[in-house]
Amino acid sequence: MDFLIVLAALCFLMFVAYRGYSVILFAPIAALGAVLLTDASLVAPMFTGLFMDKMVGFLKLYFPVFLLGAVFGKLIEISGFSKSIVAATIRVVGAQRAMLAIVLVCALLTYGGVSLFVVVFAVYPFAAELFRQGNIPKRLIPGTIALGAFTFTMDALPGTPQIQNIIPTAFFGTNAWAAPVLGTIGGVFILVVGMSYLEWRRRVAQRAGEGYGDPATLLNEPAPFAGDRLANPLVSLLPLVLVGVSNLLFTRWIPKAYGATHEFVPAVVGNAAPVVQEVPKIAAIWAVQGALLVGIATILVFAWKPVFASFAEGTKSAIGGALLASMNTASEYGFGAVIAALPGFLIVANALGAIPNPLVNEAVTVTALAGITGSASGGMSIALAAMADTFIANAEAAGIPMDVLHRVASMASGGMDTLPHNGAVITLLAVTGLTHRQSYKDVFAITLIKTAAVFVIIGVFYATGLV
Repeated sequence: MDFLIVLAALCFLMFVAYRGYSVILFAPIAALGAVLLTDASLVAPMFTGLFMDKMVGFLKLYFPVFLLGAVFGKLIEISGFSKSIVAATIRVVGAQRAMLAIVLVCALLTYGGVSLFVVVFAVYPFAAELFRQGNIPKRLIPGTIALGAFTFTMDALPGTPQIQNIIPTAFFGTNAWAAPVLGTIGGVFILVVGMSYLEWRRRVAQRAGEGYGDPATLLNEPAPFAGDRLANPLVSLLPLVLVGVSNLLFTRWIPKAYGATHEFVPAVVGNAAPVVQEVPKIAAIWAVQGALLVGIATILVFAWKPVFASFAEGTKSAIGGALLASMNTASEYGFGAVIAALPGFLIVANALGAIPNPLVNEAVTVTALAGITGSASGGMSIALAAMADTFIANAEAAGIPMDVLHRVASMASGGMDTLPHNGAVITLLAVTGLTHRQSYKDVFAITLIKTAAVFVIIGVFYATGLV
């Protein structure tokens, strides 16, 4: 019965998300409904002590990233930089290769350490412009961005600084470059198969005579550039490049500058307790915030005239988008925390542990828990915290290197995590002004390809012994 309650809560939230209802409203309803059916006395304590605690904790850490990312994306749009990049891209690769261009830009930003959410905000303006000029259906933009930002550069390619590739290091004693050959093979598989799928979808739409869509009915369309002339494409690319480079540099400099902890005493009357910051836990977030500020400042320097002409109205819409996106994701985070605390979730975790093959066991466990919680990092953290010792013991008995455990866990976390209730998916659809009904089919197809890639590298390892 406990398992059915967890499953019912998950299915309910996926259903309402797919139907277009707000997860800000329905995530707590789904979570607390499951608590009510499990132990009614825990509804209020779970809501205040777990759901709201996790939700507010997420906003405390990540809202500035959402806000700065939204402002950065809006300035890229109103400065005309997005249109300049699009025009240059069309000249170089052709309008029909718009999808590949977007995937590669997303991949470069993600592999450079830019947050997945920031990539969505930053890339959407010129993705929309590129698709419009190429007469490619707008509904394919979410699947295209998902392939570039949520898959191979998130956790497959060795060395990626995304959190999904960092979490396993603490459990397996590895580093971000674990299993470079397997990771590269998995990344290439995802890119090739994913691009083949998206191009097939584009060709089907083209044969059916479907274009970008009617601007009068589409939502969140980037405003047309109102300036006299476009900036040089290299200047337009500079803010994006500087965000990636600055993020990398700040990630290295901040821990050196602040040390392991940093504290200060607020200047208030009375004996105030010192505020202590554990730098390793927040250095990556500070780095992203600093990098986005560098990107924003760069746009202001090179395109101050068109930016200031539309700054007030443009930033209002950006702030509204950031609030909606961050609240959606935070609600999902609270939902996942409550579900993971229920007895039914433990039943799922224990049942998954019965799979005999060590790597398949790890892959299925991690991707299933990521799917249930709607979070790649959350599901992987729960799985490894509960079962890492078992994974390690089984792997050592089978002669499997820890690097392989790392890469399988990392890639599996980004598999079924992108179910309809996933925060990143909801953010992506909100930013692009599309619905689950319009675009989730393609996101789910990319999810299946990503999940299949995990089992491809497991097969390659057993067949060749490559690491």
